[in-house]
Amino acid sequence: MSRWDDRFREGRYQQDPDPAPILQRMVDEFPDGRALDIAAGTGRNAVFLAEHGYDVDAIDKSRVGLEIARENAATRGVEHRCEWIHADALAYEYPRATYDVITVRSFRVLDQLTDVKAALTDGGVLYYQDHMRTAEPVDYGPPPSRRVGANDLLRACLDLTVLHYREFTSGEDSHRGAYAQMIARNSSGDTQPHPHLTTFEPRA
Repeated sequence: MSRWDDRFREGRYQQDPDPAPILQRMVDEFPDGRALDIAAGTGRNAVFLAEHGYDVDAIDKSRVGLEIARENAATRGVEHRCEWIHADALAYEYPRATYDVITVRSFRVLDQLTDVKAALTDGGVLYYQDHMRTAEPVDYGPPPSRRVGANDLLRACLDLTVLHYREFTSGEDSHRGAYAQMIARNSSGDTQPHPHLTTFEPRA
């Protein structure tokens, strides 16, 4: 049993967490079709995408995490839309030009990002949020060596059309983290449509 199996089994992570607020705000702007959730955990974003009509491949190294995610999907009546892939996302061979939406949250996949981006269809959208290094006092997340640096995500996706990017801290005392967050589309050109955001979300 992996350490991640232990963590999920012991309830050290939320068993049924809410999806990322930025996804909730922007999902209606995304193309329909097939989605991939990398390091899906207990299904935070995979189940949400399935509820919005996507056929979702959810990949994670933890069998226990995927079992919980499957239960969450079944509770919401969308288990039939989800394919649960037990694999190491850092060694997985991502199929080319397959997914209309790809989501990654709190998992460092920068070294595999070329393959991840190649898995997007034309016009496909990538959501990527990860822990980042910061000068601010934070006490949640991995050590600095496993965090992205300032603008790392932005620089890594300049071959895409960046629709949203920010770096921020979030959380309360003893559970405060720092994050980089990006949504980008597999498209190019100096004149393109962009989503209209009327408010700035306060949460991660």
